[in-house]
Amino acid sequence: MKSKLFLMTALALLAAQRCFAQSEPAADDSKPSIWNSYGQQYPRVDSQLRAIFHLQAPDAQKVTLHLDKDYAMEKDSKGLWSVTTAPQAVGFHYYWFVVDSVNVADPASDSFFGVGRQYSGLEVPSKGEDFYDVKDVPHGEIRTHWYHSEITHAWRRSFVYTPPGYDKSTSERYPVLYLLHGAGEDETGWGWQGRANFILDNLIAEGKAKPMILVMDNGGGNSFGGARGPGGGRGRGGPGEGTNGAPGARGGGRGMGGGPGGGDFGKIMTTEIIPMIDSNFRTLADQSHRAIAGLSMGSMQAVSIGMANLDKFSGVGSFSGASLGDPANTNSPLSKPAEFNRTVQAAFASYGSVEGGANGLKAAHDALVAAGITNSYYYISPGTAHEWQTWRRSLHEMAPLLFRN
Repeated sequence: MKSKLFLMTALALLAAQRCFAQSEPAADDSKPSIWNSYGQQYPRVDSQLRAIFHLQAPDAQKVTLHLDKDYAMEKDSKGLWSVTTAPQAVGFHYYWFVVDSVNVADPASDSFFGVGRQYSGLEVPSKGEDFYDVKDVPHGEIRTHWYHSEITHAWRRSFVYTPPGYDKSTSERYPVLYLLHGAGEDETGWGWQGRANFILDNLIAEGKAKPMILVMDNGGGNSFGGARGPGGGRGRGGPGEGTNGAPGARGGGRGMGGGPGGGDFGKIMTTEIIPMIDSNFRTLADQSHRAIAGLSMGSMQAVSIGMANLDKFSGVGSFSGASLGDPANTNSPLSKPAEFNRTVQAAFASYGSVEGGANGLKAAHDALVAAGITNSYYYISPGTAHEWQTWRRSLHEMAPLLFRN
């Protein structure tokens, strides 16, 4: 087994050494992806939303691109492999090359942790949709905050977005949204693939959302050991999201939000992360100024943690995942609508329109309204599936609902 692992690693390194990007501009209407490494011209996306990939690998015998499906690449006389894909859905997509049976990241692209490992990323522009773009508005910052968990006995990190003006208005305090990632991803996802900081920058500049702090932590894998830190290795796992045709990851997943209160991660959230954030950042440290939301696996955690701790959260959001609950269930806080309405400002659920869960979303919302829940909101992202464009749009829809009272 060790010899096989060594051989695969050696092949991957050899492939990486022999593969380099073709950087000459194209002669069509295509444009480079925003995630390309500095100065790299490929991959590109044209006006028909087709993606064009180049890879210089003269010694390779066979190269395949994996994006929404597998694409066989063609090699020219100079060793340049190329392919043009079918039109792609808008938004972010993971991809990789398979060079002579070895998965290889594109040296021309930034690297992203998703579907259980580091892969390359492609951005397909969405015409007329710019709420997650970098604009000429005041910008907040994403800070890295390390801490040691007494529950997992490991170093962890939170990425913390502070809104524009945080360092200038030193007496001002802010509400907090805890934003959770999906399985196969980690705490980098929302701030990188999700562009959550730019979404909040733009909403705040437009006066559509209250200035708030975002906290993004590691919700899964290896007993939630989390990120690489002093004396600790990388701890990731859980079933993979499998977005954009990618295989799901395999891993630990112990206590990944299951059961009342969110399992092990619920304990970390309520007894370690929240007190740490309130102690180290200028928060409004009360229930009415705290919310929690997540995507896919993170939606299950957000609902489990949030609904079991409504003394701590005034907003709960589920993106592409968990049901908020059944008002007919006497064990659910939804069964007491008057009390729930007084306590919770926003109960939000969303799906992409081509996800299976989208079919019953409006009916679930209508059932809550019929039961007397006045603060139920739902959103269906047009034309998207279980992917980052759905979740970007979901955050954009939910954030203005928070902290209004």
